[in-house]
Amino acid sequence: MDAELTALASTAGSAVVTALTTELWERAQTAVGTLWRRAYPERADTVEAELTETRTLLLADREDTEAEISADEWRGRFRRLLATRPDLADELRRVLAEDLAPAAPQQPQTTTVFNATAGGNGRVYQSAGNQTINER
Repeated sequence: MDAELTALASTAGSAVVTALTTELWERAQTAVGTLWRRAYPERADTVEAELTETRTLLLADREDTEAEISADEWRGRFRRLLATRPDLADELRRVLAEDLAPAAPQQPQTTTVFNATAGGNGRVYQSAGNQTINER
């Protein structure tokens, strides 16, 4: 899976878990259920039920640890979904933009991906910002 899809899955997992503890939770449940229904119709009801279960756990516990564990679980689910159905990436972006925008962690508008290979005694220097190299 490429870096862009991994970042998308991570953002979606965090946004869904955040939305489950707000008034957006039913909208999040419906949107995610619809997405799963497109990919795996036989599992969509289970996914919606698991979202309700996650919400119940989050509201009962209210600890950051439970929220982080839940976010990790949902990030993994979205990664697996996009790994098997990368064609759903645009639909997931739409869900994030339209249904989960208030709950989504803010991401930069552009993504920078670095790929480099050095051979022999070659060196690679990469930076997405300022970089100072002092060699003697």
